[in-house]
Amino acid sequence: MTIPSTALQLRSLVQPDGTLQISLEPTPVPTPGPDEVLVQIQATPINPSDIGLLLGPADLSTVQVGGSAERPVVTARIPERAMPGMAARLGQSMPVGNEGAGLVVAAGSSPAAQALLGRTVALIGGAMYGQYRAMPAAQCLPLPAGTTAAEGASCFVNPLTALGMVETMKREGHTALVHTAAASNLGQMLNRICQNDGIGLVNIVRKPEQAALLREQGAQYVCDSSAPGFMAELTDALAATGATIAFDATGGGTLAGQILQCMEAAINRKATEYSRYGSAVHKQVYLYGHLDTRPTEIQRTFGMAWGVGGWLLFPFLQKIGNEAAQALRQRVAAELKTTFASHYARTVSLAGALSADAIAFYGPRNTGAKVLIDPSME
Repeated sequence: MTIPSTALQLRSLVQPDGTLQISLEPTPVPTPGPDEVLVQIQATPINPSDIGLLLGPADLSTVQVGGSAERPVVTARIPERAMPGMAARLGQSMPVGNEGAGLVVAAGSSPAAQALLGRTVALIGGAMYGQYRAMPAAQCLPLPAGTTAAEGASCFVNPLTALGMVETMKREGHTALVHTAAASNLGQMLNRICQNDGIGLVNIVRKPEQAALLREQGAQYVCDSSAPGFMAELTDALAATGATIAFDATGGGTLAGQILQCMEAAINRKATEYSRYGSAVHKQVYLYGHLDTRPTEIQRTFGMAWGVGGWLLFPFLQKIGNEAAQALRQRVAAELKTTFASHYARTVSLAGALSADAIAFYGPRNTGAKVLIDPSME
């Protein structure tokens, strides 16, 4: 194929006056170095972590789309109260997109790079919302024969996060876990992992239809936080599974505190004596998302043996080391079409991702609204 000298890349810019601008900018197509490959990106997902950089804290009700059909320009207002958090990126046009997949169309001279020429690979490393991306060959994951770019586009962030949660559970001495926003793509993956590996999992969702979806997929313990009996149902599930660690995607509001409260209540069902300090069993909630933008509220009704902290994938992978991280990646590659299969509500072009309709669809980060970008589409 003919490789152009320039190609489009989606970039996000926060201006000092509080205006967010998202546009498609022509950028030089790099020539791969000796140990690098050039990938024509054919599929790249819009993950919640991508939306954080793409849209920032912009008020979605202020979105306006200008420019042309081929080169749309999106603008939106960032609330004044959120601007201090944007100080480090003011005036910087930033590329977006954590992960993706596509065809290797050029390769450097090294044997490792040449071996990938013509292969479909998955990759992670930022700047994936563009038509081409150069990457070190060592950081590309060759997809199994017969696997499409769309099937491999989400094989890093969600799968490794789900596996990372299970690995964290094991390394910290817990035997079962809790997950919120559990009907998401990631949540469905975690449900399949736990079923395959015989691990107790308590799924927390926000709507009855989400609970029904997970039960149809074999989930045994599903609690709807909108139901009147949520706290009692959650306590029963925690008592049955013995789960003492949770991963909360909502971040804000009262849910983290409610989980700790129910964990304590479940543990105390087996208590043989009273302690004014609460149970000695450590209860841990990790916040790994911010779907609920309210402050995190914790009412301490669960003793002293507890913790709430943040959890992110990439620091976790660095912590466990390359060998352990590679073992997780190999499992993802082996189970890409089963355990780690992703599902998308829409596929759009780069320009299509910047339409007002598309932003209104994926911007709120609702379950079932996952979008895939195909930069090779017209």
